[in-house]
Amino acid sequence: MNQKRVLDIKNLTFYYKKDNPIYKDFSLELNKGDLVTIFGKSGTGKTTLFELISGSLKPINGTIEKSKIAMIFQDPYNSFHPTYSIKEQIKDVVGEISVNELKDLLEKLTLKEEILDKKPHELSGGQLQRCSILRALLMKPDLILADEPTSALDNITKGLPTATTDEMQSLLFNEIVAYEKKLDFATALTKVQEYIEMFPEDSAAKKERAFLKTRTSSEG
Repeated sequence: MNQKRVLDIKNLTFYYKKDNPIYKDFSLELNKGDLVTIFGKSGTGKTTLFELISGSLKPINGTIEKSKIAMIFQDPYNSFHPTYSIKEQIKDVVGEISVNELKDLLEKLTLKEEILDKKPHELSGGQLQRCSILRALLMKPDLILADEPTSALDNITKGLPTATTDEMQSLLFNEIVAYEKKLDFATALTKVQEYIEMFPEDSAAKKERAFLKTRTSSEG
C-alpha cells in the first residue's frame, strides 16, 4: 500500500442474498487528508460498507486494505459501556493520554474535563457524541469513519406529521439532542425553549436548557 494511501478497496462484492448484491465489483481509494461523503437512502448499504472496512463483516469477493481507523457511531449510547466512566473507556482504547493534547481537544469540543469521570447515562446525547469524537481523535487514526451523523434529524422530521402526542414529545426531545450532537447549540436552545412551552413539567428538558445556555453563552 502506498505510504499516503489509507484505504484501498478493490473489486468488493458483498451480499446477504446472492440475487441482490449490495456491492458488486466496487472499488475505492482514499489518501490521507481526503474527505469523502457517501450518500444514499436508508438501507442502501452505507453502514454495511463501514462494517466491511472495520472488519465486522467479511467481503464475498475483493480486498480491503486499510491503515489505522477509528469510528464515530450514529448512536453514541451503543458505543460506550454503561457501567464504566468515559475516561476509563477512552484509556482502554487509547492507552496513555497527553495532558496537553487532551486539554486542547476538550476545549475544541466544548467539553469540561470533569465530564470524563461520569458514566454514559449521566451525559446528554450531545455530550456523549462529542466524547465519541474525542475518543476517535485521541486514537490518532489515519482514517475516521462517521456513520450518518445527521440521520436522526431526517427521521424525526419524517415522523412528526403522523405522531401521537406521546410520540411527538419523544420526537421533539430527540430533535433537541440531534442538534446538540451537531454542535448547533443555538438551534438546540431554541428548540428546547419551544419544547418546554409545550411540556412545562419535563425536568429533563429544563436540565438540557440549562446546559445549552452555558454552551451558547461561551460561544458568544
